[in-house]
Amino acid sequence: MALEQIAFQTDEGEVLFYVLEETRVSGVNYLLVAESDDPEAECYIMKDTSGPEEKEAVYEMVEDEEQLDALLKLFQQLLDDEG
Repeated sequence: MALEQIAFQTDEGEVLFYVLEETRVSGVNYLLVAESDDPEAECYIMKDTSGPEEKEAVYEMVEDEEQLDALLKLFQQLLDDEG
């Protein structure tokens, strides 16, 4: 299965991430992304922080440890259900 790639602008320039999974929790969109499509690649969770007036989604890394743990469990369950 081909994974969708999405570009993110950082201070250092554009970074491409592979979108492994996406979900919505309490009205907020989250993406599970990785820099490569290797199953062993390090993953990151991105949170949609854009407002309703913005035309494009704005994502930032989730850094809160409790939120990360809860989201990782949710994404793991979603990925297990697909497998």
